[in-house]
Amino acid sequence: MTTESSLPTAEFAFPGPLRDQLVAAILDGSKTSTTGLVVGYEREGEPLPEVGERSVVVDSGDRPVAVIEVTEVRVVPLADVDLAHAVDEGEGYTTVAQWRAGHEEFWHGAEMRDALGDPGFTVDDGTGVVLERFRLVADLRKA
Repeated sequence: MTTESSLPTAEFAFPGPLRDQLVAAILDGSKTSTTGLVVGYEREGEPLPEVGERSVVVDSGDRPVAVIEVTEVRVVPLADVDLAHAVDEGEGYTTVAQWRAGHEEFWHGAEMRDALGDPGFTVDDGTGVVLERFRLVADLRKA
């Protein structure tokens, strides 16, 4: 049995209000999917997530709050993101267009462009995205 301290960290968005919203959605069960950019994994030199991997979710204060386990991973062009994935992100989206607009705003933001090292970074229909589904394994606030 692995302990939380031996698991990799899962960070959703950047520290601040959006991360706090996403972590709350994970903890209440409304967020069971997330989307990453293939270029982000490449830039960090990190492998794509794999089914069965577990990680510790941290809040904006870098405190461990949950353990999640990957249940599905798909890599698709941005244009192929489906409604079920968008809804399961737990951010209140009811259409793929709403989901995409929200994500484009985040991906085109200064923090993401800085993290990618590309001040002009933009996405289009062909941009590779990593669609990840996960389940909440443990709420560490109750430990």
